[in-house]
Amino acid sequence: MQKTYLLALVSLLASSLVEARSTIADQTRLDVGGSDESFDGIDGIDPNNSNVLTHKLMDKVIASSELLSLHRSLVEIKSISDNEQAVGGFLMDYLSSKNFTVEKQYVDYDDPTGKPIRSNRRFNIYAYPGDSASPGIILTSHIDTVPPFIPYSLSHPESDSFKRDDILISGRGTVDDKASVACQIIAAMEHLEKHPDIPIGLLFVVSEEVGGKGMSTFSDSRLNSGTYHTIIFGEPTERALVAGHKGMVSFGIRVHGKPAHSGYPWLGRSAVSEILPILAEVDRLGDIPVSQGGLPSSEKYGRTTLNIGFMSGGVAANVVPEQAVAKVAVRLAAGDPEDAKDIIFRAIRNAATKHRKDATVVISNGHEQPKGDIEVIFGLEAYGVVDIDADVDGFNVTTVNYGTDVPHWKIYGDNVKRYLYGPGTIFVAHGKDEALTVGELEAGLEGYKTLVAKAAERERT
Repeated sequence: MQKTYLLALVSLLASSLVEARSTIADQTRLDVGGSDESFDGIDGIDPNNSNVLTHKLMDKVIASSELLSLHRSLVEIKSISDNEQAVGGFLMDYLSSKNFTVEKQYVDYDDPTGKPIRSNRRFNIYAYPGDSASPGIILTSHIDTVPPFIPYSLSHPESDSFKRDDILISGRGTVDDKASVACQIIAAMEHLEKHPDIPIGLLFVVSEEVGGKGMSTFSDSRLNSGTYHTIIFGEPTERALVAGHKGMVSFGIRVHGKPAHSGYPWLGRSAVSEILPILAEVDRLGDIPVSQGGLPSSEKYGRTTLNIGFMSGGVAANVVPEQAVAKVAVRLAAGDPEDAKDIIFRAIRNAATKHRKDATVVISNGHEQPKGDIEVIFGLEAYGVVDIDADVDGFNVTTVNYGTDVPHWKIYGDNVKRYLYGPGTIFVAHGKDEALTVGELEAGLEGYKTLVAKAAERERT
């Protein structure tokens, strides 16, 4: 342990004197922020146990901030998609305690064919001040996360100085998307405290990670009044304004073969052998020009990309596979999604008939009796590129490849501004190392406050 850090420990343990406590940060290069109360409760800690002291300081930093403590509460609640009830209940109680009017909107489930199944388990949360149910400014994020749940934790890089901004907050949802949820709530509260005459709404939706059912439910409801002029969506953008993101098409391929003993493969037809050349052709569609049967690209979004994210087939090594299945996600860089589906279908059909001339390829919903050897099953969700506003000074501007709830919100009215912004990076979201620093989270709040202030100017004019 370096000498300066040991001095910090000794100084903190001698904190019974007010004068000493007020000068600790300068003498030992400790930056913990907040008031002297941040140091309460450290008496009796072994001065040689720097880990205990560091965690004590980190806990004090979190507890002393409304933003950081709210963020911690959100992340500590497990809210994997389709199981958002607990975090929804917490948010309703929290927002009600802050004098928001809170409405609960139940969100149905869909069966595999897209038919809604009524449910009172999961719900969106729509909050606004007083009776201002149709505010001109709305902040929105999603409260579901991907699996698996990773508990909330704090850490600090090894250093001879403790800096609050460097505290690393880890856990599922710390970035995607509970950082934006916490920042948006605090930004709204601070705005309303100063400008109660300009109401602001908060919308927190479920199911963004699994198709956007929460946002589409809100969009089709009476709550989507169309009286707004600015919508600020929250996602991890590294605090840049996003000028747009790629579109989305998803599809599956199911190949039907004929089972047989592996010692006599000519008596059967291998579904795996048939799907492999099809997938090889699909995999290159983003790399070849449209004139040669490929998917479109654009200067703004680059090339269309495809990910063969799932494949399975067969039952045993000594059985000719009767069935093979693959699932593919397409991030569309240009063009209409229906045109993209046509390109994909033609590529699959061409590859299939090249491998076997009498192959029959059909588009299917995946739930009826198959009418061909090879089924192409397009997902219910498909949309083209999404252009978004990025006209507020002081922000970096970028584009992203991931999908959001932006296209799921049907806009009513003219001249509606849509912004996409948030702290944290998508590069750690969904991974085992999902995390962001205190400094990043607090800077994200400042960005939201700037966007809200700009929106308020529009309302005044």
